Amino acid sequence: MEERIGLIDIGSNTIRLVIFGYNKKTGLNEILNIKTPARLSQYLTKSNEMNDEGIHVLKETLSSFRKVADKFNVDALYPIATAAIRQSKNREAIIKEIKQDIHIEIQIVPEEDEAFYGYYAITHTTDIENGISVDIGGGSTEVTLFKDKQLKESHSFPFGVVSLKRQFFGDKEHNDKTAIKNMEQFLREQFSQLDWLSNQHIALVGVGGSARNVARIHQSAHAYPIGGVHNYTMTSKDINNVYDLIRKSSRDELTNLDGLSRDRVDIILPAISVFKTLFKKIDATQFTFSRKGIREGFIMNHISKRYPDEFNKSHVRKDALRHLANEYHIEETSANRRVKLAQSLLNQILSERSLNISAMEKELFIEGAYIYYLGSFIDSDSSSPHTYYLIANSMINGFSHKDRVKLALLASFKNKSLLKFYCKETQWFSNKEIDTIQALGGIIKFANTLNISHTSFVEEVKLKAKKDDKYDLIVYYKGSPIAEEYQANRQKKHIEKILKGKVSIIFTKSQNYYDILDWCIIKIN
Repeated sequence: MEERIGLIDIGSNTIRLVIFGYNKKTGLNEILNIKTPARLSQYLTKSNEMNDEGIHVLKETLSSFRKVADKFNVDALYPIATAAIRQSKNREAIIKEIKQDIHIEIQIVPEEDEAFYGYYAITHTTDIENGISVDIGGGSTEVTLFKDKQLKESHSFPFGVVSLKRQFFGDKEHNDKTAIKNMEQFLREQFSQLDWLSNQHIALVGVGGSARNVARIHQSAHAYPIGGVHNYTMTSKDINNVYDLIRKSSRDELTNLDGLSRDRVDIILPAISVFKTLFKKIDATQFTFSRKGIREGFIMNHISKRYPDEFNKSHVRKDALRHLANEYHIEETSANRRVKLAQSLLNQILSERSLNISAMEKELFIEGAYIYYLGSFIDSDSSSPHTYYLIANSMINGFSHKDRVKLALLASFKNKSLLKFYCKETQWFSNKEIDTIQALGGIIKFANTLNISHTSFVEEVKLKAKKDDKYDLIVYYKGSPIAEEYQANRQKKHIEKILKGKVSIIFTKSQNYYDILDWCIIKIN
């Protein structure tokens, strides 16, 4: 049974409605995501009171989003507010007026909670163990430090992209040299207040709309071959290149820049200045974007209180694949049997041939075996291309983009020519890597033939070396594996290629405990 949860994120720059669907089998999925660039922080007076115009914009937006949420039959709706409302001296009056007029009760998210939800989302949806997160909104910037996925420090700075623009640029051009110089000096001074930001030499993780736009600009500039920005990683050079591109572009050029939202044209320079300055301050190893931030962190944390087993940060990849398999109706018993047989066969082959396979490749092999040919859910006649496309372009928690494509190649393996065709899309893999993927994919494909009827007749396999590069593969079964025997002999070429020899497949009926006992009694008598 799916539970629908709506969340209205009332930020300083944008107001966004996200509707999530959750059930235990397929996990948490985004159903709807809409926004409006309300820019609430610009309606704060010098005395930090939100003026009537800002309250009107807020009420109008919330009323509209409430109607949308009702259309989607949400079970619960959570309107949460961050810096713009939090910093307003008249926030209590605003909350009261909203509740009275449109029957929505706004929840103010404290600074420390805002930082926590961002950290929670990152550590529960990525494989980054040690990092510093940064989430720059319109009126505040939250940073956290986590080690071994444990929160160590957090802080909220009282500036964001809108307030930085107002403070340093005013009516100046977005790339005014003096304004940039003064702003970046200010940022260095602000970040120097926290000793724990200095020289950490760990990942810098960006969350929120500004970081997402930086990632998309970089992807667009390099014709990035796969979809999605979650877990997208950039170097210091990459950040500087995007920074230079924005700084040197006119406003008209920015308006048409691929990857940049038009409502962020005037605030993207302050955002990337924050990332560039912070990257240098912490001596970061990489800049990684997490698409999951405060909204996902809030909802996930909320769900985990009712379902403690959900969202375990210690096995993000395992949970992600389980949810993916359930979404595409992969039968779990069959998948586990395929993994068991594939793993057993790989270990036995490795005792005969040195394939130089890394620990990560072994993990990807097991994961690929588990979700092998999930694309058959769409069309069984074209399972391989559907499988490759779905996995390569899906946002799968815990996977780097390169590992995600490797997983797609393994789970979709059909033959050498199709593998090379898929590899041309990214051109990320060396010939040696492709050869390894081919070998591992071939083992998965063969293991799949041993349970082609999804009956789990085949229980185990034993590889025995003979003379002159010949091998016997003894397949122990129960039941009647007629289809398995036929398919295994058709596909044994994949195993022969790896072993560089001839393989004879011998199907042998398994003897259970009672069969053996009966045999012993007969022999005694």
